[in-house]
Amino acid sequence: MRTDIKEEEEKYIFEVDIPGFVKEDIKISFEDGYLTIEAKKEEKKEEKDEKGYYIRRERNYGSCSRSFYVGDVDENAIVANYQNGILNIDVPKLVKVKEESKKYINIQ
Repeated sequence: MRTDIKEEEEKYIFEVDIPGFVKEDIKISFEDGYLTIEAKKEEKKEEKDEKGYYIRRERNYGSCSRSFYVGDVDENAIVANYQNGILNIDVPKLVKVKEESKKYINIQ
């Protein structure tokens, strides 16, 4: 799977080439900071003559998988889209709340 990864200020953008698959063949998971993309395909072809005997019978199986460490991200906001053999995944980074460096002291 050829993969291009772009990093923007608020998210990572993955563009993964997975031609020849349908979106039901593709699974994306996120666990312990790792984004994993898996694709499995099973194809069967049968050709028979007039009497029902096999002339040719073929079966093709294929699978591929890639994992990427992305660290702490907003896993509930990950969005994926598959179109024309290209899987696009947007992985939003966690928004870190900046703590004020200036500390105020209460007067008693």
